[in-house]
Amino acid sequence: MDWPYIFQTAISALSFGSFYALGALGIGLLFSVLRLINFAHGDFITIGGYALIVPSSAVVATLSIGGFHPALLAICIIVLVTVVALLSYFVVFQHVQNSSPATMMIVSFALGYVLQNVIVMIYEGRPKAVNLFPELTGPIQIADGVSVPLLQLVIIAVTWLLLIALVLFFRRTAAGVQMRAAAEDFRMARMLGVRGKRLIALAFILSGSLAGIMSLLFVTQKGVLMYNMGLSIMLFFFIATVIGGMGSLIGAVVGGYAVGIASVVLSAVLPEDVRPFRDACVFLIVIIILLWRPQGLVLTKAARERV
Repeated sequence: MDWPYIFQTAISALSFGSFYALGALGIGLLFSVLRLINFAHGDFITIGGYALIVPSSAVVATLSIGGFHPALLAICIIVLVTVVALLSYFVVFQHVQNSSPATMMIVSFALGYVLQNVIVMIYEGRPKAVNLFPELTGPIQIADGVSVPLLQLVIIAVTWLLLIALVLFFRRTAAGVQMRAAAEDFRMARMLGVRGKRLIALAFILSGSLAGIMSLLFVTQKGVLMYNMGLSIMLFFFIATVIGGMGSLIGAVVGGYAVGIASVVLSAVLPEDVRPFRDACVFLIVIIILLWRPQGLVLTKAARERV
């Protein structure tokens, strides 16, 4: 067996799974407290990427923060995307939060297309190259005959640090415990004194922060910006959330890793002439999983009690 190739494939699978897990977690945070499937989440990631370059219009040139020190750059991107996510709640979603989940989902679709067209108006629609953190794109040798891109290791490390931080937040802080309670039964949590709007705003802050971090990782990996790039990755985030279990934060992470690992493994094992249809194979696996467990891989406590 070609152990170096297997090891490299495993690292790549963990990297893809980590990225999808972060995306699914950002979706799951909002769904757990608001029952909102926010399809504009991918466009928040796109906004973070486009903030790195100087737009063509001199009027908004001050929006570009690409010339900052790398550490300050990362903080600015995360803060910017978080603010955009929070504004989306106060300007848009707050006014439809008592509507049906289908209505809120349609509103999120509309918001996503509005953001895409704003990007086109400011930056134009042509793809743009971005050379962000080039030192992370090179390979690093971790064993004899085994080298992997440093960025993949960074993505895995960042993901697990964030997951540990979120676990501590949900278990050790009052706001985190309230959010877990709201994820199980939002109406009962409000009856017990949880302030709904504050909790929802906090969910948007956490989700926006994850989107900002993912902007940096995604742009560093791809090196190219497109105004609609968030739409394609959002589809995989949504699928990961569904197969993990809607409303379950643990399920979102599990679903993200399942989708990411399946994508990489299929790329490695499928015959070369079938590899262009990898995504179709992933969706076929998703269909099989949902036929087997329509409620997802991980159930919330409330869902388990109903079974």
